Amino acid sequence: MKFIVSSTALFSHLQAISRVINSRNSLPILDCFLFELRDGTLFMTASDNDTTLSTSIEVNESDSDGRFAVSSKTLLEALKEIPEQPLSFHIETSNMEITVQYQNGKYSLMGQNADEYPQAQELGSNAVQVTIGADILMNGVNRSLFATADDELRPVMNGIYFDISTEDITLVASDGHKLVRCKTYAAHGAEKAAFILPKKPANLLKGLLPKEQGDVQIGFDDRNAMFTLENYQMICRLIEGRYPNYNSVIPQNNPHRAIIDRALFISALRRVSVFSSQSSSLIKLSLSENQMKISAQDIDFSTSAEETIVCQYDGNPMSIGFKSSFLIDILNNISAQNIIIELADPSRAGVIVPEEQEENEDLLMLLMPMMLND
Repeated sequence: MKFIVSSTALFSHLQAISRVINSRNSLPILDCFLFELRDGTLFMTASDNDTTLSTSIEVNESDSDGRFAVSSKTLLEALKEIPEQPLSFHIETSNMEITVQYQNGKYSLMGQNADEYPQAQELGSNAVQVTIGADILMNGVNRSLFATADDELRPVMNGIYFDISTEDITLVASDGHKLVRCKTYAAHGAEKAAFILPKKPANLLKGLLPKEQGDVQIGFDDRNAMFTLENYQMICRLIEGRYPNYNSVIPQNNPHRAIIDRALFISALRRVSVFSSQSSSLIKLSLSENQMKISAQDIDFSTSAEETIVCQYDGNPMSIGFKSSFLIDILNNISAQNIIIELADPSRAGVIVPEEQEENEDLLMLLMPMMLND
């Protein structure tokens, strides 16, 4: 079995799918890439048994169809230093010896039998199908991924919840302290449906989507989801369980409303949070007419800081405490110039939204307060 393929095209595709491979695998064959040559197209697959990522490229020449597996680490390291040129692969099917010839030399390595490679899960006949723009999905995943939890006791919180209706698609993530709800009206389903995407495949999508254009086809059943992109296909096992009612925790009547320059707010928070308690990272926001005082103190080390920034606020004076690192995370995941903080009282969650929503989007972030010492 022989074929010729571009070195840079092969390396870039293998590098993208290699992110799914774990450093330690339950099956030795999962340390390998699966190569399948069919009708002049080379299909490449990587898997960790829960998530399978595959891609394909056209080969320049081939003499027959076939399948083999090859060590991912060895092949990636070998291809990394080769500049753009044709690579000639020769696979001896009797003993799986692989020879890769390039301009000034050759590599010899041993392959493995492709029949040992686990097959990707198939979707059931009842699978739900949804189409969403790659850029819209990328925005939703990027904005919500940071808020997912690492909670062994509540695994449903460890992923992004896709809430699909006939009018919109909403992506939700929460770790119990912060919550993100990113709703888009530019895509919708034919029926009401939902699934929870685990953190690892969500991270893989985050890496793949910036290079993609057009639409992403999502198909899912009770156990698995399939994401079909222009150049890649990912099949992953879903988190099973019922996601909490996220709308019920979002405060509806928030009389205290401040509009603040986001960049100004972040830089002030970073300066003041240096002086907060290392154990709690508590910062205090004190709102009064058209200004916000940001303060922090660490009683153990007798350090404190405060800074005042201008904002649009005409309500009654009030103070609320937040964990500074969580608040900075939220502000970093909003792209608008100005943000609106809506507050009810110091014991209820603060709602943070961009002053100007992007087209066909409704983004909301929520942060639970911390008790103030005074």
